[in-house]
Amino acid sequence: MKTSRHVKAALLAASLSLAAPLVSAQNIAIVNGKAVPKARVDAMIEQIVKSPQQPGQPPLARSPELEQKVKDEIVLREIFIQEAERRSLQTSSDYKNQMELARQSILIRALFQDFEKKNGTTDAEARAEYDKIKAANGDKEYRARHILVEKEEDAKALVAQLKGGAKFEDLAKKNSKDPGSAENGGDLDWANPGNYVPEFSAAMVKLNKGEFTDTPVKSQFGYHIIKLEDTRAVQFPAFDDVKAQIIQRNNQAKAAKFREELKTKAKTDYKFSN
Repeated sequence: MKTSRHVKAALLAASLSLAAPLVSAQNIAIVNGKAVPKARVDAMIEQIVKSPQQPGQPPLARSPELEQKVKDEIVLREIFIQEAERRSLQTSSDYKNQMELARQSILIRALFQDFEKKNGTTDAEARAEYDKIKAANGDKEYRARHILVEKEEDAKALVAQLKGGAKFEDLAKKNSKDPGSAENGGDLDWANPGNYVPEFSAAMVKLNKGEFTDTPVKSQFGYHIIKLEDTRAVQFPAFDDVKAQIIQRNNQAKAAKFREELKTKAKTDYKFSN
């Protein structure tokens, strides 16, 4: 009986001696009798490594130097926190309000991270969006000029002057109401037809190089006289070159839709401003 008790006591002592280094390894310091867990260091390093860097800067990686700096910061924080708690600052209403806002921000971020993880854009969705964008842009860009006026009769009079030999650029500078192009003789630079209102695009793509519209084109802005300067083939980027941007944009669109769905489904008497 005595032997059994001695064995149990020895085993307990051995287990305690083995456990002590393990507990110590889980902490980086003891501050005023309180352990500072290594998990805080790991969490902060993970946050730093995942944080986006400035353009042109390489991503941060875990290194002995970074780990030492984070350890210094974590221990300093423990020292400061203990002093703040000694002064009972954690009981103030300001602290409680800020903690609640921080809790909400962290939880909301976790919600949308979880949503993206489960509903993120697949490669197939990205490819479909790429094909859609490519089709919408077509295989040509157009360089056009236009003259914009308010009244149809004014536009017809300008068409008559053009047919009489007047220079398009001169008439645009003198008569066009488009502040963005008038000073440049109506020049709209190279653009995809989808950049313009449908009425404008439909008339422009029917023109041959050097031609202008015989009939003024009516749009929400007024009446246009359009001249086609030239066309060129579109140099569209390869899918792999824009895949990341497409996925990011699609994920943002999905998250926006998710936010709106939650907002719409919520039962509340509050009236949002928009």
